[in-house]
Amino acid sequence: MTGKKIQHIGYIGLGIMGTPMAINLLQAGFRVTVWNRTASKCRSLKDAGAGVADSPRELARSGPDAICINVTDTPDVESVLFGNQGVAEGAQPGLIVIDHSTISPQATQRFSEQLAEQDVTLLDAPVSGGDVGARRGTLSIMVGGPKEAFDQCLTVFEAVGERITHVGGPGMGQVCKACNQIAVSCTLMGVCEAMALASKSGLSLKKMVEVVAAGAGGSWQLANLGPKIAAGDDQPGFMIDLVLKDLAIVAKSAEAQRLTLSGTEVARRYFQRAADQGHGRSGTQAMARAIERINGFTYPSAESPAGEGSGGMDGQAAI
Repeated sequence: MTGKKIQHIGYIGLGIMGTPMAINLLQAGFRVTVWNRTASKCRSLKDAGAGVADSPRELARSGPDAICINVTDTPDVESVLFGNQGVAEGAQPGLIVIDHSTISPQATQRFSEQLAEQDVTLLDAPVSGGDVGARRGTLSIMVGGPKEAFDQCLTVFEAVGERITHVGGPGMGQVCKACNQIAVSCTLMGVCEAMALASKSGLSLKKMVEVVAAGAGGSWQLANLGPKIAAGDDQPGFMIDLVLKDLAIVAKSAEAQRLTLSGTEVARRYFQRAADQGHGRSGTQAMARAIERINGFTYPSAESPAGEGSGGMDGQAAI
């Protein structure tokens, strides 16, 4: 690894998170070249001044100092890296790959070893903070991999995030993200169940959120998603389909460590029920719709008088 200053960045994966993150890199003064499987999604970056590559291989051949990846799942990362016309076919020695995707820790360690054979370094750097954090450049970034490469890429991370932490060797960023998804999912479950009790009891949801958020029960989930639940706003910052993917990674990691995570499994079942109701592409706060259906009520608007609401009874079902 040369330790040279990062100036040219490749970016692969221009979705809800990747697009604003790539734009923030441009605005920070980096030269950016992008590639996305759906080419039309490159248009906004091209208009902002980014170059556009025809494939991950060609992007790697364009000579970036680092390539950021932000795709959906483990097979997608593997395909981008090692598939036909993948990064590995065009990678030059000294390249650093920064994977912002949330994928398997075990696969990440394997990818790191494969890339090292070409003198390419992998940093697994999943993020937390949702689309809002991506747009504002305030993401939390948990990074696994060699500390030297982390230090070299710090200016890259600072362009897209606020809390940036090197958490250990290859794969440890993904382990940390799995821990984050456990905490997020179980906290959201508590928020949804608390709001269910408030609603059924006739307590103003708006007042409940304000009071509880200011005390020991406060959380990002309550303060940011509680009002959306009350208002019936299911627009995604992070989709249920994606959190289900993440919780499948958690389950495999827990199995590998012989851990039983009962609360996380209950949260997963709530998410799965919401997805089965057609909310897979809704925001994670749509977990509340599963709780509504199970208990036969609807949350009243946070601005309306508190009440029990109404809704067809779907029967008490095991979660």
